[in-house]
Amino acid sequence: MSVHRTPRLLASFAILGLSAAFTHGAFALGDPVSRADVKAQARAANLAGELRAGELLAPIPMPSSTRSREQRKAETRQANRDGGLGNNGAATFRTYSTSQRDALSRSTKTRDEGIAETRQAIHDHQLTPAGEGVGVH
Repeated sequence: MSVHRTPRLLASFAILGLSAAFTHGAFALGDPVSRADVKAQARAANLAGELRAGELLAPIPMPSSTRSREQRKAETRQANRDGGLGNNGAATFRTYSTSQRDALSRSTKTRDEGIAETRQAIHDHQLTPAGEGVGVH
């Protein structure tokens, strides 16, 4: 640090400290209010609906429903039975090619035969080592 910058830096810190000391006193000019009073005022404002969160300027009215919850649930169940809600998971899966899935779904081997075949491939060192398969970078 140069010799010329040190006095300026000290002066700026002194001004900053003095301004912080005087502005703190300016905020305390009003009547002191206890923490309990502030909490009571906040509770009363909250109960009156005067507290707002965020940048809202007016309270948002809650929509009122003309149907009961049981009616809405019954309509949803009926729509689900009729297929009106759809099944996104199955629908998106079926849009892709199903040839591999269909080929695997009709296996001609039993589970025990598949396990025996895999064990034989391990014994004969015919399996690709971990991390060296196709698509591994």
